[in-house]
Amino acid sequence: MTQVAHRPAPAPLRNARGEAGTGPSRTPSFFFNGHAPRRRALVLLAGALFGFALTVVWSAQFVDKTIGDNVADTLLGHAAKGAPITGTLAGIAFALASGIAGTFTACNVAVFSALAPLAGTSATRRGRMAAALRPLGFLAAGAVSVSALYGVVVALVGTGMPQFQSSAAGGGGGLSPRLVQAMVVYGVIGLVMMYLGLAALGVLRDPLARISARFPNAPMAVMGGLIGAFLIGRPFALFRQLFKNAAESHNVLYGAAVFSLQTLGNIVVVSVLFLLVTGLLGERLHRWMTAKPSRASAVMAASFIAAGVFMVFYWDVRMLSRLDLIWYPLAPWAA
Repeated sequence: MTQVAHRPAPAPLRNARGEAGTGPSRTPSFFFNGHAPRRRALVLLAGALFGFALTVVWSAQFVDKTIGDNVADTLLGHAAKGAPITGTLAGIAFALASGIAGTFTACNVAVFSALAPLAGTSATRRGRMAAALRPLGFLAAGAVSVSALYGVVVALVGTGMPQFQSSAAGGGGGLSPRLVQAMVVYGVIGLVMMYLGLAALGVLRDPLARISARFPNAPMAVMGGLIGAFLIGRPFALFRQLFKNAAESHNVLYGAAVFSLQTLGNIVVVSVLFLLVTGLLGERLHRWMTAKPSRASAVMAASFIAAGVFMVFYWDVRMLSRLDLIWYPLAPWAA
């Protein structure tokens, strides 16, 4: 079968049977290495099923309260929820502690997908650690930029923002403006994640291909920006407490600082765990991925698709079951 001429690419896209496709191949980029998995449909299905299954078993009560509240209480040395935040230093400590406490909340699942592209990129332990540190820095920079900007907006606008409105209009059992905002923000982020997953499979074009050709770490900064945007919709109780404190202060520097620390707290634990895994198991990952380059595409694609499906189904579809508008399967402990 004749391939269509195109700019140099390691391999043409292949169909589900592993045969060379007749359509134009995708130029290698950050999200797509030029080697499409043979069974793209299977990768897509596996990622989507994993993301959906996670929405079925995920318990916000356990993650936000049992884990999150206890971690924050331990780090601060007192009960965090409901405690007044008095002074700048107290606000900084609360921001960092609540950020770490919120590491494994439902909106941080996508952090793992952001780190997936860094796995197994070097053959030596030192090389792997060095290769991961620089992109992690750009990830943090992107996250801090967006969260700091949102902190400034919160300090300027004050308590009139939707995240202050925790009751539905008319006092009924409908969705509050705070939850509507969360549904919109996380729904959009989830769709972006799914698009990136399809780009990693070579199905869609990488939207950051041109910019990543000139600035290799730009995609990690964009991924960081998505993580920073979590704060725009985050309904986590401890974050709402910090949100209220920053809004009432009307201090833009304070708002930017505490929101930035919240985001850094969110990603620091996951980043440390990722560095440890990269250092200890990265050699095996490197050998496994380089033996068949399409595996790297499959891992990245499945990670993004799983995170995207989780975000959309958890925050937009499952949320509707709270209003008894639809039926949604839930594990007994997640109801």
